[in-house]
Amino acid sequence: MNERRALGFGLSAVLLWSTVATAFKLTLAEFTPIQMLTIASIVSALVLFIICGVQGKLTSLSAIFFSNPWYYLLLGLINPLAYYIILFKAYDLLPASQAQAINYSWAITLTLMAAVFLGQQIRKQDWIACVLSYFGVVVIATKGDILGLNFESPLGVGLALLSTLLWAGYWILNTKNKADPVVGVLLGFLVAIPFAIGLSIWEGANWEQISFSGWLAVTYVGLFEMGVTFVLWLTALKLTQNTARISNLIFASPFISLVLLATVIGESIHPTTLLGLVLIIAGLVIQQIKFNNRKTAEQ
Repeated sequence: MNERRALGFGLSAVLLWSTVATAFKLTLAEFTPIQMLTIASIVSALVLFIICGVQGKLTSLSAIFFSNPWYYLLLGLINPLAYYIILFKAYDLLPASQAQAINYSWAITLTLMAAVFLGQQIRKQDWIACVLSYFGVVVIATKGDILGLNFESPLGVGLALLSTLLWAGYWILNTKNKADPVVGVLLGFLVAIPFAIGLSIWEGANWEQISFSGWLAVTYVGLFEMGVTFVLWLTALKLTQNTARISNLIFASPFISLVLLATVIGESIHPTTLLGLVLIIAGLVIQQIKFNNRKTAEQ
């Protein structure tokens, strides 16, 4: 029964994550990246606050934060503040299909950063995965003009890659975090919200022209990119006895996302975007196979 529930939670998370690239584009049609971050973060914090309340975790919130305030301040400034501002700006500059595909290379970035900052070994499989995935990034960014290296938006590609560094860095810092993961994410939003509001004031954001559909879109992003979906995914991993099977579900997400981008907002998916995404996912699969083999050897 637990495995069926885990699969249900995992599939729900993957399907919801598959919709966010479309939601990003719809929201960015009316919001600036800073406005989008501000409202989505408030929505996410409210949802996570309610979830923590239902789970009886709110009483530990202040104690966890004040046990290491500078650490949680740093985490919150990285994610959600810097990460999502940069990611949303990348989506603003690039077709969503390109931005989301490049963002999926974060797991490869994590491998390289873990070797540098945590002293973890990089094996042959990791190097193969790195070459495949970053070659896929180049294919996507140049639309196949690999030798010419002609980027449609160099800044957009640079920001998408920078977002992978921030996301990987966030998880490396999280290796030292012993707090409940949902509480840790909620603390990140509570830290980031005042800074996001300050940035929106400094930006001189105009809130009056935003339509009702725009408010719905940004609320959706807050709920299902940053909030509820994270809890669904954690619940799936907690319930399952086969973590690899649940984790492998995530590989379907970018392909479902491409279908939604093409059908919902009518974005034209360049053939090289699909080719590059296949290369990135192939690299991630190679990493997963290597991980499973190592786990088998240890048992």
